[in-house]
Amino acid sequence: MAGSAKAAIQRPRGTQDVLPGAVYVWEYVENAIREVCRRYHYLEVRTPIFEHTELFERTTGETTDIVEKQMYTFRDRGGRSLTLRPEGTAPVVRAYLEVPERPLLPWKVFYLGPMFRHERPQAGRFRQFVQFGVEAIGADDPALDGEVIALADDLFARLGLEGLSVHLNSIGCPRCRPSYREALLSYFRGREGLCADCRRRLEVNPLRVLDCKEASCRALAEEAPRPTDFLCPECREHFDGVQAFLRHTGIPFVLAPTLVRGLDYYTRTVFEIMHGALGAQNTVCAGGRYDGLVEQLGGDPTPGVGFAAGLERLITTLELEGRLPPPPTEVQVMVAYAGNAARPVALDILYRLRRSGWQADIDYLGRSLRAQMKQASRLGAPLVAMVGEDEVASGEVTVRDMRTGEQVRVPLEELEVTLRRIAPTT
Repeated sequence: MAGSAKAAIQRPRGTQDVLPGAVYVWEYVENAIREVCRRYHYLEVRTPIFEHTELFERTTGETTDIVEKQMYTFRDRGGRSLTLRPEGTAPVVRAYLEVPERPLLPWKVFYLGPMFRHERPQAGRFRQFVQFGVEAIGADDPALDGEVIALADDLFARLGLEGLSVHLNSIGCPRCRPSYREALLSYFRGREGLCADCRRRLEVNPLRVLDCKEASCRALAEEAPRPTDFLCPECREHFDGVQAFLRHTGIPFVLAPTLVRGLDYYTRTVFEIMHGALGAQNTVCAGGRYDGLVEQLGGDPTPGVGFAAGLERLITTLELEGRLPPPPTEVQVMVAYAGNAARPVALDILYRLRRSGWQADIDYLGRSLRAQMKQASRLGAPLVAMVGEDEVASGEVTVRDMRTGEQVRVPLEELEVTLRRIAPTT
């Protein structure tokens, strides 16, 4: 029963309903995303909500929390293993490889849609969440790394956000990472304080220890060897180029030597954009370069870079900073009527206004005229068009300005002109 205190069936844990009173906030953020992406020439791509499980096992890494703990995986009636997408990059790269004709490079796209991870719900983290991301595939220019960071920075500025900081690092490439891996193994082996997960993962992927959120592991990570000390000349030049781009464009950043990101496909540049007011879950945007991912999925060696941002956390940040827009006017004109004879005329007015572009509504519960006026007030309708027996007989309509209480009676054919004159901004 709608509105009851104890619903027979409740929404699943870790999900949320976005009710009509809040949808405008989501639309505001989504419109800003599309506007900024158009300026940067990133076009929208939409991938399936579920993919073959192998896509995520091969790309995100078998030791990641996503694969080990968080994926919603099931078998369809044909016995195939499918997974609700937990992240957006791997599906976009898979889609890139299936484009019928070779796309112009770099292939610059963005996505916006639901993702799914089975993890403990907490502030800013849900099991079904909406993620926005951009991907630029086909160029290894460090300026492209800078471009995706600049896009995120411009988006947050467009939304009015302040107090953000860009954290930047490079984790090298397959040529220079083996020496760094050995240095990490030498540092962590035999040390007390690693959590059970990190002890198990250490021999498979020691970089995962640097991404652990356990306090004891983070303390050890602070003193661990830094990936930037092991970069090959090419990776060093690339990282210097990213920093030079950010300095040139005036985007401040902080070097973060323990930042590695949680997915195995990252190479070279990794970054996070953080907001201190969010507490423990303070990352509003994160990403980096994934130069080996296309080849890993069966394509030719092709570089790529991108980022992702969760909309729930972004909206929470906007709310904390008082940057949410005011709710829009839902009803511009309420059509009210008195008596059964006036109802057909009122309905005719209603649909005439709607077809002319007005946001208009009418009472469907048989309320009195007085109750209809109260309903118009509750809805925040600035204008009411009223018809009764007298108006029906004379071919007129009474228009009331709900803000001033003033009203005027005009011929029916002059209704829209009168509405625009009384409220020209609606």
